[in-house]
Amino acid sequence: MNEFLNRIVLNNSIGDYLTIGLIILGMYLLKKYFSRPIVAGIIFLSKRMGRKIDRQAFIDLILEPLEYFIIILTAVTALSSLNFPEVLKYNFYKTDTKTIIDRIATTLLIVSFFWLLLRMIDYLALVISKNNKSEEMQGEHQLVIFIKDFLKAIVSIAGLLTVIKFAFRYQIMDLLTGLGIVGVALALSARESLENLIASFIIFFDKPFVVGDILKVQNVTGTVERIGFRSTRLRTTEKTYVSVPNKQMVDSIVDNLSLRTQRRADLKLEIDTAATAEQLRQLLEGMKEILHHPKIENSNLFLNDIVQQGYIVQTDYYTAPIPMDEFNTLKQEINLKVIQLMEELGIEISQSVTRIKP
Repeated sequence: MNEFLNRIVLNNSIGDYLTIGLIILGMYLLKKYFSRPIVAGIIFLSKRMGRKIDRQAFIDLILEPLEYFIIILTAVTALSSLNFPEVLKYNFYKTDTKTIIDRIATTLLIVSFFWLLLRMIDYLALVISKNNKSEEMQGEHQLVIFIKDFLKAIVSIAGLLTVIKFAFRYQIMDLLTGLGIVGVALALSARESLENLIASFIIFFDKPFVVGDILKVQNVTGTVERIGFRSTRLRTTEKTYVSVPNKQMVDSIVDNLSLRTQRRADLKLEIDTAATAEQLRQLLEGMKEILHHPKIENSNLFLNDIVQQGYIVQTDYYTAPIPMDEFNTLKQEINLKVIQLMEELGIEISQSVTRIKP
């Protein structure tokens, strides 16, 4: 038996192969059958320590990359103890197959580790966002999303540099020095992008609007769906998707319609001169009764002007910031009641005709 285990195959003993195989198989079985109980134990201990853990989110986001990282780490560590078979070693263009396989293994290990970091950022952002569901915390929720995207970009760049440094043995300082010279030129050419990035930080900390607000920016009106590094995305009333650069959102006059305290409606009547003073008085009194509506908070009604074509009755009324559909329904109800009142009083709208001289 010892002779069989000590037999050398491809520069390694059969016993070494069996040992490495058993280690990798053991880690695979641990991943398949014991990972969820281990996660359950971690969650239980965390809760006992007073930490809030979202079990399902932890399983969905953390479990898979954690399993792959442990398996890859175990496999790379175990296989590195074996001697590389000389028969498989080929030299070509300043490298060889052993170096290429080492670089691939190192790259897989680094990528799996940074994948785990990215998922951890997603998990933390999700947990924080779930604790900020109230409308008062809407700005903080969007700030969490922004910081999450920013951190993921930084971690991704760090992961790429780590692969270049440890997998390809390239000196990062030389690379950064070269990029520094190129970066100056890129910064000058990407000045507008940098301005948009700075504007995004201004938006998040000044908070003139948050996701879900209805904005009017220049000639665009829509609901904020996302605030990104470069632009703010609006869903317009025509259901189109508009991206407005953050620099314009900071420099332009932004009307936040969601922060209005009331909605205003105007009604202007041009009464025919055939109407008597008594009819006008009854019309004004009747309109005051109509405007005593439970959804109308305050109103102004008066005989605004007397012109050659007729009498101008002006009214404006205000409601709470109710939804637009409900507001339009109320306007329609008020208008129909005013028309009915004018029919009952025998009052007609002025029908003045502009005569064109021959």
